[in-house]
Amino acid sequence: MIQNSISNPLSQAQLMSIHHLVDEVGRRQLQDFGQINSDIKPDGTLITECDRWSDKTIVQGLGKIASGEGVLSEEGNKSIPNSSEYWVVDPLDGTTNFAAGIPYWAISIARFTNGQPETAFLDIPALKKRILAIRGKGVWLNSKQLKAESRFKKNSDCISLCSRSIKVLQMKPEKSFPGKIRLLGVSSLNMTSVAIGQTIAALEATPKIWDIAAAWLILEELNCLINWLETNPKDILSGTDLTSVNFPLLTASSEDQLNKMLPWASALIQDSN
Repeated sequence: MIQNSISNPLSQAQLMSIHHLVDEVGRRQLQDFGQINSDIKPDGTLITECDRWSDKTIVQGLGKIASGEGVLSEEGNKSIPNSSEYWVVDPLDGTTNFAAGIPYWAISIARFTNGQPETAFLDIPALKKRILAIRGKGVWLNSKQLKAESRFKKNSDCISLCSRSIKVLQMKPEKSFPGKIRLLGVSSLNMTSVAIGQTIAALEATPKIWDIAAAWLILEELNCLINWLETNPKDILSGTDLTSVNFPLLTASSEDQLNKMLPWASALIQDSN
C-alpha cells in the first residue's frame, strides 16, 4: 500500500455527504434504467438524459460539499482544474450497458490532490455495491475493508479486455491467450475487477481520465500493478484539456501476470501507433 501523507483530507461529514449524493444519483439511475432513450455524442459514444442529469447533480453536489475545488467530468468541463484539490467524475460509466438494458454500470467519483487520486467512490447501483478508497488508509466494499491478499484466494484465471483491446487476439493468432477472456463493458469495473480478485489482469485501450480516476486509487491501495502504456496521468498539468487524451493501461494482480500480458499490451500499442 502506498503510504503517502494525505494533505487536506475530507472530513467525515464530507464523506457522508458524498455517500448521500451517490445514493441520490443511484436511485435516479435505477428508476430510469430500461426506460430511457439514448443519443449519439460527437465522438460516437452514447449518452442519455440520465447521464446529463447525473453529471449535473454530482457536479453541483460536490460544489456544495467541497467549495472551491474544481470538477472535471465526462459530460462537463474536461480540463484539469487549477485548484490544488479537484474532482474527476464519470456520472454513468457503462452507458451502452445502461441503454441496452444490461444491469451493469457504475458511478465513478475521485478527488485528486497533488495530481493523484486521494479519495475514490465507485458505486454499482444495480448490484448495490459501493467501493470507497482513501489513499494510505485502504479500500472498503459496502463498509467492509478489503485486503490485498484476499484476491489471491479466488483462483481466477480471467482477464478483462475492453471492446477496443479485443483486437489483440487477431494480432497474435499463433499465440494462446494467457487467460479466460471477459468483456464487462465498463472501463472502471474492468480495472477494479483485478483489485477485488474477479480477474488477474485487465487491458484498456482508450480509457479517458474519468474512466480511470477511481479505479486507479483502488488498484494502488490493493497493491495491484499498473503499467501506463503511453501517457502517465501523473504527468498531466493543470489546465490541460483531456477531451481527446487516452490513457491506455495494463493492470495485473502480480508481477508474473503483468509479464504474461505485456506482449499483448505492446502489440495493442504498436497497432495504434
